[in-house]
Amino acid sequence: MMEIVVLGAGLGGTLMAYELVDQLRSEDRLTVIGQGDIYHFVPSNPWVAVGWRQRSDIEIDLVPVLEKKGARFMTQGAVRVHPTDKRVELTDGQSVPYDYLVIATGPDLAFDEIPGLGPSSVHEGGETQSICHVAHAQEAYTAFEAFCANPGPIVVGAVQGASCFGPAYEFAFILETELRKRKIRDRVPMTFVTSEPYIGHLGLDGVGDTKGLMESEFRARHIKWITNAKVKGIAGKVMTVDEVNEDGSPRKTHELPFGYAMMLPAFRGVPALLGIEKLTNPRGFVVIDEHQCNPTYHEIFSVGVCVAIPPISPTPVPVGVPKTGFMIESMVTATALNIGALLRGEQPKSQATWNAVCLADFGDSGVAFVAQPQIPPRNVNWASKGVWVHLAKVGFEKYFMGKVRNGKSEPFYERFLMHQLNIEKLKETRQE
Repeated sequence: MMEIVVLGAGLGGTLMAYELVDQLRSEDRLTVIGQGDIYHFVPSNPWVAVGWRQRSDIEIDLVPVLEKKGARFMTQGAVRVHPTDKRVELTDGQSVPYDYLVIATGPDLAFDEIPGLGPSSVHEGGETQSICHVAHAQEAYTAFEAFCANPGPIVVGAVQGASCFGPAYEFAFILETELRKRKIRDRVPMTFVTSEPYIGHLGLDGVGDTKGLMESEFRARHIKWITNAKVKGIAGKVMTVDEVNEDGSPRKTHELPFGYAMMLPAFRGVPALLGIEKLTNPRGFVVIDEHQCNPTYHEIFSVGVCVAIPPISPTPVPVGVPKTGFMIESMVTATALNIGALLRGEQPKSQATWNAVCLADFGDSGVAFVAQPQIPPRNVNWASKGVWVHLAKVGFEKYFMGKVRNGKSEPFYERFLMHQLNIEKLKETRQE
């Protein structure tokens, strides 16, 4: 009998468990370790933050689902991975041994690296909001309702070292749409602050003409922007931002007063992984090879945001590489097949595609992009905008929630979405 453990029960961990079930032999046991028993659909957090969704709309109780799949589910959370002992230490003092471990923890949110960054519920002195977790999004909605009673400037963006830029753009546009619906947009100056070297970089050096598309949308919606930005700190509802030149030299310091702000933080590895030599890099992300396996600890695999990926190219301000949902699902499938091969006495050979297919919702329209592979140079490098993107994002939420609720991990919708995007590309070609 082999003990297979999945550490994490978010996007990557939940789908990992679903796909591993089909790879295990009858005598093997699967254990999933999560922090709590509820899955929540992270892409819908921006909608929760403006009241378009309730928290309960995007949550699923994983206990009955994983029980039906035959997996043991432990919800205490982990305090430390011990790779030399091949065990995971839990917060209640128990240890779970493993023959194969898949790390899918997601990231730790590094709010503490910048004074005043983050929700007040996370640490004392926090003055900005977050949409990284559904609890943060709920708090952001409460703050937004208070803001609307007394409107003022808004600042949205992502700080230095951030790697997940799409939600920042989404939230800026969703806020702008909601402010227009409430007929108070004319009382709210908006500024987008980002560590990216240009608008639409996304940590990917752009996809198609995301630079032109995003800049055009910002101009049309009267949203100003600051790129190559380092956030020094937030105090007294004022954000201090250093803007740098292409060579990294100081260009200008901005003092941005705000009535409401949402800034995405940098990510790092969770405390259970930090400082484990040869397993993680200095930032705490798991080092893997082309088969999602750690080169030193061959029984440890990793998927999702906790995986170490180097930046695409140097930038004046540190910018990370995003791990999109489509990319994570390809990591999950490759890992499940590789563990299945090992259980059958074979060598792992499956590799993730690492393609990026993303729908960025703007509330009343949106931008879709396809990057194959995600890291350039690419075979496909395309982006387009339209109302259809918003409708597709709503449809994707319904589909994906149903998939998780029913314990499935089939890629049908992803294939359908690629088909739809190919249709849109064909339309654009004919128009040209």
